[in-house]
Amino acid sequence: MRLFLSSYRFGAHQRRLLELVGNPGPVAVIANACDAWPSAWQGAVTSDLVPLRRLGFRPDVLDLRDYLGRPAEVEQRLREYPMVWVRGGNTFVLRAQFARSGADLALTTLLAEDALVYAGYSAGACVMTPDLHGIEAIDDPNEVRTACGIEPRWDGLGLVDHRIVPHLDSPTDPEGASRKLVREYASAGIPHWALTDDHVVVVDGDRTEILT
Repeated sequence: MRLFLSSYRFGAHQRRLLELVGNPGPVAVIANACDAWPSAWQGAVTSDLVPLRRLGFRPDVLDLRDYLGRPAEVEQRLREYPMVWVRGGNTFVLRAQFARSGADLALTTLLAEDALVYAGYSAGACVMTPDLHGIEAIDDPNEVRTACGIEPRWDGLGLVDHRIVPHLDSPTDPEGASRKLVREYASAGIPHWALTDDHVVVVDGDRTEILT
């Protein structure tokens, strides 16, 4: 299993992503964490395509809404790519769209086979954790009903054993919600990784690294 989980895009470690992937090639870009914000969706996608292209990747947008209730098809499509890039947005909306399309099961299977690299930031990182409780301090779970028409889920994919708190001390978090969540997790004894926008969690086989 190969995972590259960050707070913001490549963090300070884009070279490590290239080492994990090998030669940059096609990449499936999943932006469904932004589905509750239709007016911002295309701009959010474009803002990720540009830096990926600069690194030599050839990104294709894979919209999970095109695969609702079609898990075999979404798995077949994901098998075409050596890497998937899952951008930030609302973690609960992303989790719901993973479940509705079957991408959660497909990615779990493909990662177990080491068939691709999963690179995700912010919501794209948080969704890989065991449990999403606490993230409601950062992302609004009520947006799931608006964007997806279902109730929010509180389970992550569980492919890492710590919760993730992104954007620690980031300009994008002027009210310090991430710092407060870190204190709550620490007080409750909940294993977690607190990531600044430079930090990255890398899982490569049985090795997990926290890059600062």
